[in-house]
Amino acid sequence: MPARSAAQQKAAGAALSAKRGDTPRSKLKGASKQMAASMTEKQLEEFARTRRKGKPEHVDDR
Repeated sequence: MPARSAAQQKAAGAALSAKRGDTPRSKLKGASKQMAASMTEKQLEEFARTRRKGKPEHVDDR
């Protein structure tokens, strides 16, 4: 499942970095912290791999 917004893609990249041990988990905030706890590394890779070109910065979930 690809990321729907640039913000979601960035958060997935940060969470993936923490999951792999490149970034301390204590540095994560908000969505990236939640993503690291609830998603597998493979799911995070899919979100982080999404191209940002043409994506809105934020998408309203409602």
